[in-house]
Amino acid sequence: MIASMIIAVIGGEEAPAEALAQAEAMGREIARRGCTLICGGRGGVMEAACRGAREAGGHTIGVLPGTDRSEANPYVELAIVSGVGRARNLIVALSADAVIAIDGGYGTLSEIGFALQYGRPVVGLSTWSLAQAGVEDTRIVRCDDPAAAVETAIAAAAATKPDLSGAKK
Repeated sequence: MIASMIIAVIGGEEAPAEALAQAEAMGREIARRGCTLICGGRGGVMEAACRGAREAGGHTIGVLPGTDRSEANPYVELAIVSGVGRARNLIVALSADAVIAIDGGYGTLSEIGFALQYGRPVVGLSTWSLAQAGVEDTRIVRCDDPAAAVETAIAAAAATKPDLSGAKK
């Protein structure tokens, strides 16, 4: 069974070793907490996070930019072909209950923007910071380590996610 909370891990296909190690640890932590990981499904941060999640027995979803499932990294459990190129970043952001950004380039920045625009919590680990008119946007919650980032993302998602179970409170 795939868990009901989905956490996106976003970051570049080209990433420094430290970011890859953090992504792998983050994937493990997401799996340990019973959440499903979603990402862009390819290499770099995405592959490292998926590797960590699968090695810890978790579930992974990769939303691919093209139309060929073979583009997915070997740790993607469910590959979704989108055929929409970089527009798939919107799918990743909207499919997640919370987004964790590690490192990353302009694709990562677009996913952060989509997540913020649509009210998804964003946690950042050595990634972009945003400012408008010299004032930093504090909606990207900063964390220093993968476990804290996952804990923060899950708590933020739980606080903003409606109860869809039908249970009375």
